[in-house]
Amino acid sequence: MARVSRQQPEQQAPPVQRLRIRYAKRGRLRFTSHRDVSRAIERAVVRAEIPMAYSSGFHPHPRISYAGAAPTGAASESEYVELGLAAVRDPAEVGAALDAALPDGLDVVAVVDAATSLEGSLSDLLTASRWQIDLGDLAVEVVAPAVQAFLAAESVTVERMTKKGLRSFDCRAAVARMDVVDGSVGAALDLLLAHTVPAVRPDDVLTGLRETGALATPATALLTRAAQGVLDRDTGTIGDPLEAR
Repeated sequence: MARVSRQQPEQQAPPVQRLRIRYAKRGRLRFTSHRDVSRAIERAVVRAEIPMAYSSGFHPHPRISYAGAAPTGAASESEYVELGLAAVRDPAEVGAALDAALPDGLDVVAVVDAATSLEGSLSDLLTASRWQIDLGDLAVEVVAPAVQAFLAAESVTVERMTKKGLRSFDCRAAVARMDVVDGSVGAALDLLLAHTVPAVRPDDVLTGLRETGALATPATALLTRAAQGVLDRDTGTIGDPLEAR
């Protein structure tokens, strides 16, 4: 019988620098899944020759942390990833190299050193998202009463199929603000949505609008995340997670 090796895996050194990156998911790449996006970033890191730190264990992985990924089918101007580096590099140079290595539609917007930005993990700094939901040719005067009815309700229960089966939850509690604005064709929603457990998605809010306001929302509404950060319910705004300390 072959002897089982008791050799311990090599312990990797911790990162000497952490870079936080905001990137956009545009055009047809809004239809890519988070898994596809993460694979594209991991390949781009290699092509850009970024000196990554690796995890310890028998199967080391580059220290890449994702937070608050947009759902498949949604475009975004505010996605975030953190890279743990084995050597100190200029954030702007890393951003330029990574942007050049990524496919068109995945675009680096900003890069900062985590040591100089707000304290806390990325997940702690991403507590809400601002969405624009294009409602096609629906007129503003048709959408406005449905929004008013939704906001006037104490709770709006919707159902969604999840990995654990059909779940019911209140989508009203997650809506910090919702306004009707002019879209590219007709009306659009400017939606400030808190990150809650269970997560409430923009399409859940559309379901709620159909139920409370009998609004015939389009089946293929265009979702775009305009911003993501720390929610301030008093002002109805979200802060920049890459802001300097």
